[in-house]
Order: sequence, then structure tokens, then C-alpha cells
Amino acid sequence: MRLSGLAIIAGFAITIYLSSGFAYAPLTASRKIIWLGLASTLLAIPLSFANWSLWRPLLTVLGASAAVWVGIHLLLQHPVPIALQWGAGCMLFVGWIVFWMDDLHDYPVRAASAGMALGLGAGISLLLAGSSLLGKFDLAVGSAALAFLFIMLVSNTHLSASRSFTLPLSLIVGLSACLALLTTKLHWYTLAALAAIPLAAKLPVSDNSPVWIQATLLSAATLVCALGAVYSSWYIYGWTAF
Repeated sequence: MRLSGLAIIAGFAITIYLSSGFAYAPLTASRKIIWLGLASTLLAIPLSFANWSLWRPLLTVLGASAAVWVGIHLLLQHPVPIALQWGAGCMLFVGWIVFWMDDLHDYPVRAASAGMALGLGAGISLLLAGSSLLGKFDLAVGSAALAFLFIMLVSNTHLSASRSFTLPLSLIVGLSACLALLTTKLHWYTLAALAAIPLAAKLPVSDNSPVWIQATLLSAATLVCALGAVYSSWYIYGWTAF
């Protein structure tokens, strides 16, 4: 199915329904992430059927801009130089994740491996840092990506990831991690480890090899980066958040 990538937003939406609901007001930073995730899916559906070389940089700019919108109230509480520094860092991180995940949208096994590692790695890291709700956001999309990968693994067939998979996943994980950076003591090197995950998914594995071989090698590469992010949070916080 061309739109099988909607599994990501389905898992996310179920988690939101069970945990916090789809309220709009007051429009908090976490609710901005919810609605941006849903809106990005609506945007990604037509993009799944349209090829244009400028979509990738355009989506990168939009994702980076969304990082500022989500954290604007927190950034304004700091002096201008510090706000600019944190704002630029958040824009860079979210733009990076969106840019490199978009490069994987035509490669479902790579996209699913990276999505699984991003979601689970960021989710556990945020839970350790004390950000329960944001951690649930990321664990939801990571679990959905894992299920997507598992279906391909057992059926030995490729589903279609497309931008309906990569765009909401990268936006939700990127924005959640940045918001946790601004509201908790999450360290920047946790984000650096997460940023390496899409690059690890570009490991030179033949796309013509069996799905189980691709999934095993790519999952191992991406999960190493995810474990690095989790370890960096555990080293500071331990298991106190649990």
C-alpha cells in the first residue's frame, strides 16, 4: 500500500487518545507537537504521490521553523543571546532530523530501522530525564516503526514508507527532544547521538538483499546510536524517573 506509512501517525494518535486527549486550548508546547504531527501527515499524503526536488529543503526549513514556534514561550524567558543560541540549536537539530529522514523515504527498511531507533532511543532518554509525556510521544512512534519493520521482516516484502512515514516521525521526535532540552536537564550530546541515527541507516547494505538481512544490519547500526543516547541520560539521571 502506498500509504502504509500512516502506521506512524496511527500509533501516535492512539497514544495521544489514551494519555492526554486531543484538546486544543490552552495551546501548550506539547499540544503544538501533537497538532504539528497530525498536520504534517496531512501534508505528507499528497507529497507521497508528487516528486519535486525542492520538497526536501522546503520540509527542512518548515521543520526548523516549527522548532522555534513550539519553544517560543520558553525561549522568551531567557536573555536574547541565550535565546538565540538555544533557538538556533533546536532549529539545527529538527532540520537535520527532517532532512536526513526524508532521504530515506523511498527505502522502507532503512526508514523503519531509523524510525524505530529514533523513537525508542529518544523516548527512553526523555523518560529518564523526567519528561513523561514527551517520552510517550516518542515511544509511540518508535513502537509503530518497530511494528512496520516487523511486518516486512516476517513477510519478506517491502511496504511503502513514503513521506507519510518519515515526515511526522522526524517532526514528532525532533520537536519532543528539543522541548525536553528546554524544560529538563537533558544534555545536548543526547541529541547528538540521536542525530547520528539517520546517518547510521545509510549503512552500505544492498537493497536487493533479503529483508531480514537488511533489517538486522540496519537495526543494529541505528540501535547503537540509540543506546548511546539512552546511556547519556542514564549516566546522569539513573533510573529515578521510573
